[in-house]
Amino acid sequence: MSQRRKFNLGFKFKVVVEALSERYTVQELARKHELHPNQISSWKKEFLQKGADVLGKETPAKEKREDVDKLYKVIGQQKMEIDFLKKALS
Repeated sequence: MSQRRKFNLGFKFKVVVEALSERYTVQELARKHELHPNQISSWKKEFLQKGADVLGKETPAKEKREDVDKLYKVIGQQKMEIDFLKKALS
């Protein structure tokens, strides 16, 4: 079973703009971008209702988690250095 594909805001916006320009049908765009026509219609509908913000609801949680992991790593290194210096001074 294949994994679910995730599309970034830029790609979604590009597809929605092409759909709104009406130069291509939704079917043609779906073939061009290897998407299901319903996905394009869904993005287009959401964009028209709520604006560009709705397409970019990318959670910054992953970025925050990576930052937290980096900080824990730094804290661990500093703790090791402090322990080493305490032993050296004793």
